[in-house]
Amino acid sequence: MGHDEGPLAGRTLLVTGAARRIGRAIALATGEAGADVVVHYHHSADEAADVAETIRRRGRRAWALQANLADSDAAEALIGRAVDLAGPIDILVNNASIFPTGLITETTGEDLLANVRVHAVAPLLLSRALADQGRPGHIVNLLDARITDYDRRHAAYQLSKRMLADLTRMLAVELAPAIAVNAVAPGLILPPPGADDSYLERFAHTNPLNRHGDPADIARAVLYLLGSTFVTGQILYVDGGRHMRGSMYAS
Repeated sequence: MGHDEGPLAGRTLLVTGAARRIGRAIALATGEAGADVVVHYHHSADEAADVAETIRRRGRRAWALQANLADSDAAEALIGRAVDLAGPIDILVNNASIFPTGLITETTGEDLLANVRVHAVAPLLLSRALADQGRPGHIVNLLDARITDYDRRHAAYQLSKRMLADLTRMLAVELAPAIAVNAVAPGLILPPPGADDSYLERFAHTNPLNRHGDPADIARAVLYLLGSTFVTGQILYVDGGRHMRGSMYAS
């Protein structure tokens, strides 16, 4: 595929948390679709460099760019730094995430703030900076299918992801008509860090399709949204239908 081919040819995007896991899959898929990609990372420098090099080998431009998105000043500056490297940014994928454990009865104020900084404040600041370029574009936020239920072991994480869901809809209104803002909510896609694939098999029964997905499913959903011209303010659940089942709120 030549550099001028592909559905995203001529567009440049920034993917946060793109060195590993779902972010890596999104970065590679958008590069394969013809985009030039800014690969953001926090700690995973070697992995980010590998993602960028893989994209370059496929004939696209790519750059690895470090920032700590828990630092609001760093988050606010990231779009400008990406523009300095790559030129105007057309697409923002807010994927960077943390996943600490903690019940609501033991979550501290700092625990909650740490999650909100990464999952809500950083995406908000990045989205506004993207809009400040004065260009049409797309924003896709990565949520979690469990926002419809109660993930009691990750209370601060869930609260902050629900905030990002609300921000998705608010920004879809406020940044229209120039920028479409949507979200993808993954379900059973990858085991948590430290777990293996047996985790996925153990919980496959929790969705109506009785199986798990993989990062390529999320990447395809992101590509659909980036290719759409008449979709905004939507959350696309890629979870085998898990969000429809529900459970006892306090289970």
